[in-house]
Amino acid sequence: MAAELLLPAGSPVKLKTAVLYGADAVYAGTPDMSLRTQSQFSLADISEGIDFAHAKGKKIYLTLNLFTRNEDVEKLPHFVNTLRELKPDGVLVADPGVFLFLKEHAPELKRFVSTQANVCSYQTVRFWQSLGADLCVLGREVSFAEMAEIRRRCPDIKLETFIHGAMCMSYSGRCLISNFLTGRSANRGKCAHCCRWHYRLHLRLKDGTVKDLTITDENRDLFEFLLKEDFRPGELYEVTEDDHGSFILNSKDLCLLPKLGNLLDIGMDSLKIEGRNKTEYYAAVTARAYRQAIDDYMQNPACFSPKRYMDELYTLQNRGYCLGFYNGQISPLGQNYDYTRTSGEWLFAGSIVKWQGSDIIFELRNCINGGEFIEFLVPGSLENIRLTLTEFTDAETGEITPRVSAGQGKKIRISAAAFGLPEKILKQKLPQYTVARKPAALSDNEKKTIAREKEDFAALSRSSD
Repeated sequence: MAAELLLPAGSPVKLKTAVLYGADAVYAGTPDMSLRTQSQFSLADISEGIDFAHAKGKKIYLTLNLFTRNEDVEKLPHFVNTLRELKPDGVLVADPGVFLFLKEHAPELKRFVSTQANVCSYQTVRFWQSLGADLCVLGREVSFAEMAEIRRRCPDIKLETFIHGAMCMSYSGRCLISNFLTGRSANRGKCAHCCRWHYRLHLRLKDGTVKDLTITDENRDLFEFLLKEDFRPGELYEVTEDDHGSFILNSKDLCLLPKLGNLLDIGMDSLKIEGRNKTEYYAAVTARAYRQAIDDYMQNPACFSPKRYMDELYTLQNRGYCLGFYNGQISPLGQNYDYTRTSGEWLFAGSIVKWQGSDIIFELRNCINGGEFIEFLVPGSLENIRLTLTEFTDAETGEITPRVSAGQGKKIRISAAAFGLPEKILKQKLPQYTVARKPAALSDNEKKTIAREKEDFAALSRSSD
């Protein structure tokens, strides 16, 4: 049986989008029960989401993966009673105390060990299995070789690994930088992502005053700034800075699609995508790319090639892709020292809120100009349907304009006749929650940067085979 494809659900709409585009299961949480402090779910939303997932034959896992302090322990009975009423397909836990409480007071619920618990060896998996864990999420630091050994030595417990999403510069998210600089604890889901901030070099003079260090055309070639670590005396790391700052802690995004076959071959039970705060477009693209890739590999592994699925993943805004710790050590190509922004060749245009008779009610997420095409992503395949509109009809007022902008739930009305396809077929191909994209306007430098990132990642993927 193929591995389960697991998607994040940061909101009810993202949950339904992920399921529509091929997720076998989703994971979600509420702000008071987990690390999901930015979750857009209420308990009523969670209940509805569970019903929706189960009606589609899918699973939903809820998070109780906070690290408890004394005041949290007093709330555990309420949290656990709520979980028992909701009846999710599994509960993600990191704190051993929470795990024990759940085992004692809700033994009927399946207990999954969260990545926050830093499970990186078969011995640790055995420990959690002895306590009654049904699944362990392996830490991002686990290499493929280690993963294969864990799978071999622990055949009777489900194992899960991350295959796509943002990488943390700390140890599986156990970071103190955010708490130190902003008072927002990453260990409680409030990370300020300080590792991606813009940092600048300064000089402290002998009299104690601090001056900006301005790099100009006149002085930039006069000196270099280098870091040296005590145990690597011969290795010097250059600290560079441009007009945007210096990015020495900025990791590229994890993408293991080129190694998907290896993960499936060793029998990983669940393949997890990170990104609960990303858009519905992110959920749709990652779900359908990995869904199609998994299905195609299982059907014909000898002819599998990652290219067509990678082409789809490159339509996402990303920081460049890397293989994470797949090979045991992050490659120099796994860091982005040049910029912290995301880039991509496409932008999220919007999504179908509903069908109203023969019209699509389309909620905008980016501006669209008359004569500019948008591309609808057909669920269940890698097919796309393009549409060019010369004018736009406001869904509420009926006002017609040559250009339309997003904001405050702005919606337009699109007639099925505009697509040139039979309405019945169109409704089948483009159901509620279908997303659409538009080409991004890129500078020549941005196009070159994206092309270089693609080449670097392709070379990295080949070299690790």
